[in-house]
Amino acid sequence: MADLTGGHADVRVDLRVVADLVEPGSRVLDVGCGDGELLALLERTRGVDARGLELGQDGVRDAVARGLSVIQGDADSDLAFYPDGAFDYAILSQTIQATRNPKRVLEDLLRIGRRAIVSFPNFGHVDVRLRLLFTGRMPVSSRLPYSWYDTPNIHFCTMRDFVALCEEVGATVERAIALDGNGKKLPFNAPWWVWNLIGAQGVFLLSKR
Repeated sequence: MADLTGGHADVRVDLRVVADLVEPGSRVLDVGCGDGELLALLERTRGVDARGLELGQDGVRDAVARGLSVIQGDADSDLAFYPDGAFDYAILSQTIQATRNPKRVLEDLLRIGRRAIVSFPNFGHVDVRLRLLFTGRMPVSSRLPYSWYDTPNIHFCTMRDFVALCEEVGATVERAIALDGNGKKLPFNAPWWVWNLIGAQGVFLLSKR
């Protein structure tokens, strides 16, 4: 993969993987954009027309301070106000598990963008399975740092769960990438059951059938 950091090695590896899926010069909406790290990367390396939607006021403030076009809004309710086909890409990075209605949010992403890019932590990862098996408790780790009672993640899913949801909403999986615990691409292709076992995160490029 080409170096997308533009000399900024502190950019999260998984965000570079997402950025690599975006065509230069595209119109992009980043939903749940946080402080705008991905949007800034896309503007710098892909020359995109970037817009962001973020629920947290602190994230909006930090993104605007970067010079980014970001507004405060809720993916569960505010995506309905965006017109069909308004963007080339609608991106939801590490956020779908925190939405109240993931199915409706995914349908909106596919309506708003010609393509959607979705990434999320894989709750089917072997580390999660082993922690549940041997401790009998919900896992807490560097990738899942919250206890069950204070986590913002309310709809955990596995990679196979997400593929099933894509089929249900009529989405075509154009490309799927499994990432390891450090956010790097796994360097081989494998059946879904293998990726579902050893992939710590999934990144999906989708389009509407």
